[in-house]
Amino acid sequence: MRDRSKARGWALQVLYAWETRGENGSPAHLLAQFAGERKIARSSQEYAFQLLEAFAAHRAPIDRALQDSLSNWRLERLAMIDRNILRLAAAEMFYIDDVPDRVSIQEAIHLAEKYGSNDSPRFVNGVLDALMRGHGSDSQEPH
Repeated sequence: MRDRSKARGWALQVLYAWETRGENGSPAHLLAQFAGERKIARSSQEYAFQLLEAFAAHRAPIDRALQDSLSNWRLERLAMIDRNILRLAAAEMFYIDDVPDRVSIQEAIHLAEKYGSNDSPRFVNGVLDALMRGHGSDSQEPH
């Protein structure tokens, strides 16, 4: 598995733990704690940190863009794992320049297959496809 794929998995685990713990502190700080307790490759740590920092710095526009892409759902009512997969993918799509949107979506689908429910991969794909179409495939800032 590539380092960035592993990093996305670590970032998801950290974001999930951060949310379950009441969203105290920064997700990046929690990643540092995880890295002290678990064996995480340095290259994976670096990219996971980049993803978590992108999310933390732009949480409000990311959540707004995701909410706009949901049909008949509220972001806060989604399963926590699905919500955080979507958040990480959106952060990557909007704020990390060297990853094509389609790669971000495919990686999010893989996370949904691994960590989500049976319906998660299709749901994540649909929401992220709507997000990409709604904000343009080359957009770097949600509206």
